Amino acid sequence: MKIDLDGKVALVTGAGRGIGEAMARVLASHGARVVYADMNLDTAKASAAKSPRAIAMLMDVTKRDEVESGIARIQKECGRLDILVNNAGINSGKEFRVNIDKFSPEQWDKILKVDLTGVFLVSRSAAQVMVAQKSGRIVNIASALGVVPARLQCAYTAAKGAVVNLSKTMAIELATDNILVNCVCPGTMENVYVPGTYLGELGDRILSHVPLGRPGSFVDIANAVAFLVAPESSYITGQTLCVDGGWTAGGFFRDF
Repeated sequence: MKIDLDGKVALVTGAGRGIGEAMARVLASHGARVVYADMNLDTAKASAAKSPRAIAMLMDVTKRDEVESGIARIQKECGRLDILVNNAGINSGKEFRVNIDKFSPEQWDKILKVDLTGVFLVSRSAAQVMVAQKSGRIVNIASALGVVPARLQCAYTAAKGAVVNLSKTMAIELATDNILVNCVCPGTMENVYVPGTYLGELGDRILSHVPLGRPGSFVDIANAVAFLVAPESSYITGQTLCVDGGWTAGGFFRDF
């Protein structure tokens, strides 16, 4: 899939590794000048070094001053901001996977602060630039668990479900300024079988509920984002695209 993003400036949060790095790399391969933003500047620099004309930026999405200064720097150095991908996010570790009556309020605050408030803060600042230039694309990365909730992850599913609806609200509010906002919801990803991890232990069981029977790759998500920011997708806004191998279509009921 070849998309012409020549002359476009893109910001990807959480771009130091994983899905974020893949999305930034794919956007760069289509001609965009990409800002690799991450709370770890070293990983951002290492990833940005793989793309032409890329910029590495320190950005903790929970810190308003850091977000606003980062957006201001992009506008100053690049002259514009055409694409925002809100990817930075966290989830609970194995030790925190408990029912709501035992769920830590501190974990709740931590996850909501990154996964929801972080999306708001970056979107708010980026939208000011896009409104002024009367154009832009925003893609928020939520999760299949934001569409179909799971047990033992109340904060994560709440935050990602909120991101789905926040995306729709943003799409309605910003449409008159020619800013398109959509949401991508990844399902089970390629790191499901990483040895020694919590998800590694659950890999076979998780994939037994995915109709395609395999995990998605980080590039699968990156290609979905590239499609939504492509010039050809100019009449798509307020939509939620699940990239999950069919899981949210009902794969979790396949044994019934």
